[in-house]
Amino acid sequence: MPTAFAHEFNTPVYKGKVSFNTGLFINGQFVDGSDGTTIDVVNPTNGKVITSISEGTPKDVDLAVDVAEKAFETTWGLNCPGNKRGLLLNKLASLLEEHTDELAALEALDNGKAFNVARNGDIPAAIACIRYFAGWADKISGRVIETTEEKFTYTRHEPIGVVGQIIPWNFPLVMFAWKIAPALATGNTVVLKPSELTPLTAIRVCHLAKEAGFPPGVLNVVTGYGNTVGSAISSHMRIRKIAFTGSTLVGRKIMEAAAKSNLKNVTLELGGKSPNIIFNDADLEQAVNWAMFGVFFNQGQCCIAGSRIFLQEGIYDEFLKRFTEKSQSIKLGDPFAPDTYQGPQVSKIHYDRIMGYIDSGKKEGAKVHIGGERHGNDGYFIQPTIFLDTHPDMRIVKEEIFGPVSVVIKFRDEEDVVRQANDTVYGLAAAVFTKDVNRAITTAHKLKAGTVWVNCYSVSDPNVPFGGYKQSGIGREMGEYALANYTEVKAVNVNLGLKMM
Repeated sequence: MPTAFAHEFNTPVYKGKVSFNTGLFINGQFVDGSDGTTIDVVNPTNGKVITSISEGTPKDVDLAVDVAEKAFETTWGLNCPGNKRGLLLNKLASLLEEHTDELAALEALDNGKAFNVARNGDIPAAIACIRYFAGWADKISGRVIETTEEKFTYTRHEPIGVVGQIIPWNFPLVMFAWKIAPALATGNTVVLKPSELTPLTAIRVCHLAKEAGFPPGVLNVVTGYGNTVGSAISSHMRIRKIAFTGSTLVGRKIMEAAAKSNLKNVTLELGGKSPNIIFNDADLEQAVNWAMFGVFFNQGQCCIAGSRIFLQEGIYDEFLKRFTEKSQSIKLGDPFAPDTYQGPQVSKIHYDRIMGYIDSGKKEGAKVHIGGERHGNDGYFIQPTIFLDTHPDMRIVKEEIFGPVSVVIKFRDEEDVVRQANDTVYGLAAAVFTKDVNRAITTAHKLKAGTVWVNCYSVSDPNVPFGGYKQSGIGREMGEYALANYTEVKAVNVNLGLKMM
């Protein structure tokens, strides 16, 4: 019998009881893993175990694929009209909306992000994503192609079948929605692995999906470790598509496994080292506010974090003064405190990794302007950190840190900053702050990044594509572009009068 999680929240921002099964979700049922083992889920605020979840194995992935194939051939895919798929997705979105506070509390509990951030940001974003793709479900269409009058030619955009999905721990529910919504809307069935660090909202949403009425086998969630469950999904011969969000290192392994198995279709959303460029004529107050948000939001655990802040010489001193004051005003602490902005890093391992980067910056000669130390004695908190006096070869300048750490770099002119900004193996995002619209557009066009913001940072919408250049990934998620990830295009040629002699 799978374990159950029961918890009573009695906090200043949320009071309530939760209780739900934490087994694997396969064929519409919660079950133990094949080996009967469990994984502890830890609260990063204090390092204590919250609960245990069932540990999946490659055998469980096989079982999930079996039922997902059956559902695709019988109750989903082309056997379920798009309007019905859309209706079910909208029902799921409505259930998420009803449980907003509970889901935000679960995110705060196992991820460490502030409850108010999750409630006002993450949960609404997940709901909006599901509703957006629900609207696409009955609008998947091909086209008629003119060839000759003796032949009728058209295309169909058909679902792929069983797709595998692996999501990270930094935005657990948002990433869950980003993955399942376009896949289900286009008629695919899903086998998904959430992060073992932050599985609670994914498991809870499985209960809501069952309540919404999704047929058994359409959505399957197998919790487990990357080197077992993740590897099994990546290399499975009957999974025809895999979508992954996470580090570039792991993305390489998934792409290799996909190639070595059945050459499955791959979508990868990977790391970043995004430049945030502030010109002399920028609105300094707004630029400071957006820069703080861009690098320190979500404890810095964002693939799009604007961790390389480029300041033009004329505003360097004044911007740094204001940015320092803004960063020092950030409230660190209990995710369930009303005024908390920054919670703990997600785990001890990740905390140690970030502190390792901070130490390397110090050893390589960079100046710690503020921060650079842990915060408090409990949990995995790190002070917002700003480095100065860096050079391009430092690890803190080149590598993704994924924490509350920024480097501030001075530049002369547009040519200089574009060269520095593009000097990276990544290309996920970038930003430009200026009042000159010509400079904004020309600079944005020169930056090698999948997303460029002008006079804002980290603003996303479900109808806008997201993805990276270079080693930041392959393909695009969100928007109409995401539909192509989950459909095969079939050309049908109907002979109306051609004669073979």
